[in-house]
Parts: sequence; C-alpha cells; structure tokens
Amino acid sequence: MLLLDRANLPSDTLSTHYIHSSGLALLARWGLLDGLMATGCPRIEQISHQVGDVGLAARVPAADGVDFACAPRRQVLDALLADAAISAGAHLRDACEVVGVPFERGRPAGVTYRTRAGGRDTVSARLIVGADGMMSTISDLVGSPIEIEDQRLTCIYYTYWTGIKGGFELYEQPGRLVGALPTHNNQTLVFAYFPSAEFPKVRTHALGSYLDNVRATAPGLFDRVAASARTERLRGTNQQRNFFRQAWGPGWVLVGDAGHHKDSITARGITDAFEQAAILADCVGDGLHDETRLSEGLQRFAERRIARFKPLYRMALLAATLDVSPYRLATLRFLNTRRDLVERYFAVSAGIIEARQLYNRQLFAQMSAHRTAATQ
Repeated sequence: MLLLDRANLPSDTLSTHYIHSSGLALLARWGLLDGLMATGCPRIEQISHQVGDVGLAARVPAADGVDFACAPRRQVLDALLADAAISAGAHLRDACEVVGVPFERGRPAGVTYRTRAGGRDTVSARLIVGADGMMSTISDLVGSPIEIEDQRLTCIYYTYWTGIKGGFELYEQPGRLVGALPTHNNQTLVFAYFPSAEFPKVRTHALGSYLDNVRATAPGLFDRVAASARTERLRGTNQQRNFFRQAWGPGWVLVGDAGHHKDSITARGITDAFEQAAILADCVGDGLHDETRLSEGLQRFAERRIARFKPLYRMALLAATLDVSPYRLATLRFLNTRRDLVERYFAVSAGIIEARQLYNRQLFAQMSAHRTAATQ
C-alpha cells in the first residue's frame, strides 16, 4: 500500500478538531486511542449547549465503551495515524501531489504524482482511494459527479487561547453560534459561526467580528477569553460546502470529505472519516484482486455510506440554519425537564442514536400533555 500526502507531515490544517466518542471507539479498536491520549490531549467528559435562555448539560454520550471525547491538534493526530499506517506496512510519501490518473481499458491504472524533489513518478494500483479532502483532486481526475448538493449556510472563524478551563461548550443565539474545546498544551479552541451571507462583511474586520460574536453570544466565555492570551493567528473559512459525490467507480473510491462534506457545525468530519474507512475496509475485505468482488464491495460501501451519513447530513443542514425559533426553544425546555431526554439529545447530536429515537410521536405527545397540564 502506498500513501501519498501533498502536505509536508506533520502539519496543521483547518479543522474543528473534535472527535466524538464513536470516533475514539474506532481508534481504540485500531489500537491507537491510548497513544493519542498519551500525547496530553485533554479528555472531554462534559458537554453543555446554551440555546437562547435554555441551557442543557450532560456527560459526553458513550459509544462502544468509550465515554469521553477529545479535540487533538491535527499535527499530533495526523502524525499518529501516519505512524500507525507505516507500522501496518504502508509506504508513506509526503510532500507529493497527485497530478494525473492514467487509464487502461477505461479503468484507472494508478496515479502520477509530483515528487518531493520536483520530478514525476507513476505507480500502478488496483484501487485508488481518494481521501484528499473537500477539494479532492482524485474526484476531478476520475470524473466523480456531485449527486447531492445544498447551498453553503455558515462561515466560521476560530483561534486558540491559553488559560481557559472547561469542557465542550456551545452557545447559540439567532444567527450565531460560539463554542469552546480544550486541546493540547493548555490551549482552548474558541470558534464563532456566522451566516455564510455575512462572510464578505465579517472578513473585512475578522478579529473584531469574531470577538463581537463571542461577546454577544457567550458573555461568560468572552470574559474568560478577555482574561486569557491568544496563542495563534485567527483562521476562517466560508468553504462550508454541503454535498455527496459519487462514491465509487471501477478502480476508485472516495472516502471522508472527498466524497461527502457537510457544514462543520456538528463537528463530524474526523469521526465520519474514521467511520467511512472502517466501512470501506469491511466492505472490500480480501476482495481487492477480484474485480467482481471488488465492485460488489464498493457498491456496498456506497449504499452504507448514504444510509449512515445522509441523516447526519440533514441534521447538519438544520443546525447550520442557526435558527432559534420559539418552537425549538419550547422543545428544548421540555427536554430539560428530564435527564434521560437531555442525554438522548446529546446522543442524537453526536450521531450515536438516530433522531427518531428522540423526536417521535411519543415525545410530541408528552410535550402536548405537559403544555396542557401547565395551562390548567
């Protein structure tokens, strides 16, 4: 197996950093979780979400025996994953950019890439796995069309502060969302979301807009930010694209953001990539060198990908509207009357249980009965 990475590893990248407990459970299955936590990445055991005047809080929902989350810096996480791949027998070449895909009899036969030294090399491959991000070069070279696409809804700015204590905190007001995540080296990632349409205005005075958002949306968090020190530059993007590309074709498959990207507001990117990798390995198995079995496995991967991630995609689109309607607030107030409903709320948000396991006829009947009792 050959791994090509255009970056010069280890390197940082735009990222929300957050790995849900289900993503950490996969790292545990692969024997990597202990190594990640040994890097000093803080355990996130508590999560809170303030929406308007409604505050919900609970423990991070457990998945497969893992009852915490974390938000590692990407240069740490990516180095860990690269080392694990090398230990498993893969050959890694970083600072190498794919520039072509040669075809034989209508099927990709490998890739041509620009080497670290500036030359070009071509390698053959039975299967090309495009895991090269939202702006995937592989998807362009193999001609993967977009099958589902929705408009961009939010833009985000974030940076790091030292000395802020806390778990995973979310604060939401109409048209705004702010959050905080502890990461490596006693730093806290503080991020601020705006509607995508405001990006041209926000980027003109990015730091001021970012701080104004934190101040207005999360005053208590802003006080802690004001008393701490910023450790890195402000980063931001309006490239919050929402799409599914065709998952596979003869000799190729797309994984992670290359094949499916959604607004980062639900912080699913890393966890989704882990889950897709696990699904792909399960579907292909030892069928790599049998064309029929390989095609059948890739088709199963495509079917399982859409079944698993389309509901999460729709949930992200809904969250990215940044809507704080009276009905939503009323629903959250009712959930807050019962601990089990709050726990289920966060489990839905994490993608650990399906939305219908919370938002169903039984819940709405209970809400109606609660409103009736309150008016009597």
